[in-house]
Amino acid sequence: MSNPKLTVIIYGKPECCLCDEAMEVLLRVQKRVPFTIKKVDITYDPVLSERYRLSIPVIHIEGRVAFKHRVDEARLLKLLSANCPF
Repeated sequence: MSNPKLTVIIYGKPECCLCDEAMEVLLRVQKRVPFTIKKVDITYDPVLSERYRLSIPVIHIEGRVAFKHRVDEARLLKLLSANCPF
């Protein structure tokens, strides 16, 4: 059973093609399994910019890193459908 209270955070920045691709995957999966997407632009935070600058997009599920660079749609669907990110 899915949980719409699950939160997925995507850390990225504008004009990042991998970030755009990751967001497309998140939106496709969200149509099948309800969850909240929070988009964070790392360019506004020097700490996040330093932490993630070479790894974006970084996807967190419920506060834990689930993906870097690319999002595996099948794995994301499985993680969210199970209500247990890890």
